[in-house]
Amino acid sequence: MSASAREGLRAHPKGLAYLAATELAERFSYYGMTALLALYLVKQLLLPDHAGSVLGLAQLRALFEFRGPISDQAFASLIFGWYSGLVYFTPILGGLLADRWLGPRRTVILGALLMAGGHIAMSFDASFLTALVMLILGSGCLKGNIAAQVGALYPPAAESLRARGFTIYATGINIGAVLGPLATGSVAALYGWHAGFALAAALMLVALCIYLAGQRHFADTGPRRLDRLTLPPLTPEERRRTWALIGLIALTIPANIAYPMIWNIGIVWIDQHVDLLSPFGAVPASWFNSVESFSSIAIAAPLVALWTWQARRGREPGSIAKIGIGSAIVGAAALLFALGCLTAGADGRVSVLWALAGFIGMGVAFMWFWPILLALISQAAPAKLNATLMGAAYLSLFVGSTLMGWVGSFYDQMSNAAFWTLDATIALGGAALIFVFRKSLQRVLDPVAPR
Repeated sequence: MSASAREGLRAHPKGLAYLAATELAERFSYYGMTALLALYLVKQLLLPDHAGSVLGLAQLRALFEFRGPISDQAFASLIFGWYSGLVYFTPILGGLLADRWLGPRRTVILGALLMAGGHIAMSFDASFLTALVMLILGSGCLKGNIAAQVGALYPPAAESLRARGFTIYATGINIGAVLGPLATGSVAALYGWHAGFALAAALMLVALCIYLAGQRHFADTGPRRLDRLTLPPLTPEERRRTWALIGLIALTIPANIAYPMIWNIGIVWIDQHVDLLSPFGAVPASWFNSVESFSSIAIAAPLVALWTWQARRGREPGSIAKIGIGSAIVGAAALLFALGCLTAGADGRVSVLWALAGFIGMGVAFMWFWPILLALISQAAPAKLNATLMGAAYLSLFVGSTLMGWVGSFYDQMSNAAFWTLDATIALGGAALIFVFRKSLQRVLDPVAPR
């Protein structure tokens, strides 16, 4: 590390290193477990020898089969969709728990214990659904409260330093997201599914230890008893901006259906139909979740350079156009999977290059639409509703992920090419709607210089 880089790191509070390391280990644990989940359901847990011993599974299946019997693949997709969707819903509850009763520190500790317990419970068939509930609630306690503590490390005037601190923190998230699937996928391939989940539990305990070790460096924030404040009503312009942002958030739902499909059906499709043989043996399908995360990291600097180059020439797309482009790239990446299916060899196996290209495309697409949406909300939302609308953005992930599970339940009823074409059509349809409404939304959100 250069002297200037070390000097730059010293400018940050010591607590940042502990929080970033905590989140790295926690994301390692979370993404490592998620990379195994869909395959574990299809290849072991839902088989007759195991399904009967899972507490509550028969009742959950009966709930999902209210319109008639469904296949094990469809059942697995619905479980995955609701799990991943609720992970994005419960941070609202975790924030309320921290603000009103426990404070961020105790809420984070509770969340880490719940997640570690959930990963351990995944090691037993009987407690599988209990494990998912613990992981959902634990993630809700952790997800927003660690980020809030990062912000609390900096004085209000240190806006630039805080932005760089969040960049370091986000780097920890991305590193954990890359390493988690590689490690748990390797362990699961060598020693079995439960060993992979045990590794995720161990890393969650490491995250808790790091967090506890850094306690003295965190801001002393406790629960707040908030008095009901009488805020001035929104002006007509603020109401228009609010509704425009809500509409834009809703328009990202199609991309948030098609994009996370790679973590659910994508991994199963790769395991079943993609040629994974290498000179060193078969590559675990779960490793592909790391490809998407790594591509998001790798594309960040080139994207910033591209937008800077376009800005100097007056050609940089507006924020809404970028979100539309990102949604379209999601659709194009899904079409790569469909094309791969059409070019399968005589043995029915698809070249791994198609899978790699699609996963890389999804990672690139994510950087085009999701961070841009959050930045636009932060800039354009009325001050009185800024935090509320930022939270509403994550509801797009909740709705999208839940619907993703439902769409994925049709996977084994269609040809592979048709399924991925459907996934692409959802994203491309969302992109088309964004471009249809782009000018009218931009006029409301930026009336001075519409694009």
